[in-house]
Amino acid sequence: MMRRLVTGLALAAALCAPPALAQDNAQTLADIKIELSALMAEFTALKGELVASGAAATGAAGGDALQRLDAIEAAITRLTAQSEAVEIKVNKVITDGTNRLGDLEYRLCEATTGCDPTTLPETPLLGGDPAADAAGADGSGDALPADGGGALGGGVELAVGEKRDYDRAVALMEAGDFAGAAAGFAAFVQTYPGSPLTQDVHYKRGEALAQAGDAAGSARAYLDAFTADETGEFAPEALLKLGRALGDLGQVPDACLTLAEVGSRFAGSVQAGDAATAMAGLGCQ
Repeated sequence: MMRRLVTGLALAAALCAPPALAQDNAQTLADIKIELSALMAEFTALKGELVASGAAATGAAGGDALQRLDAIEAAITRLTAQSEAVEIKVNKVITDGTNRLGDLEYRLCEATTGCDPTTLPETPLLGGDPAADAAGADGSGDALPADGGGALGGGVELAVGEKRDYDRAVALMEAGDFAGAAAGFAAFVQTYPGSPLTQDVHYKRGEALAQAGDAAGSARAYLDAFTADETGEFAPEALLKLGRALGDLGQVPDACLTLAEVGSRFAGSVQAGDAATAMAGLGCQ
């Protein structure tokens, strides 16, 4: 029993130390809460054993053993409360951000000819779908054919049809057929959901629509590009151009918020500097 007590104290000391918590970035709040709950249960059992054995009364476990356990137990309770508070804040940020994106997409759809807001899909949660991420990480998701495929920049492997359709849309854009390119990119997204080129394609569709004079359509495409991967290669530029497009559409408050987000998310980048210039031009406060 004494060995379990010493082990429990050592584990609690390690868990309660802030540096140790900070180093384990892979842990989620849910993981931490589960571990804290398990540790609390272990301490409750240890205290029960200590009292039942009479060690606390005889001093065999150390005169202040119960006091040390009480102090560690209080620390665990405090950490549990803090983790729950952080979780509430994170969930609120995710919910508010997702709602803002959904509202923005709805209004952009209203401003786009032929777009029916009632047919818009549900806005995905900011940060992505953990279940989908797990499927991609363990290889259980759909895979591109290993044979007959082609490689694009960065070593991305594509199926023959996927590469062909992408190249065709890019060729139309380079030839100046921006409407045709936009249609080609839109068809690509429908045909190859989950493609590694999804963000690239949404961004290029935004560029094509902008060249075609469709400000509302380009804004929606830039929004799709950003939400496809908020930390991806095209995310800073997509968010910047979304803000500019909103300004062109006269939605200045939304444009200012979006441009400010560029500086917040991608501080120090070229896009952050361009966003600040754009905000000054719009008179953002």
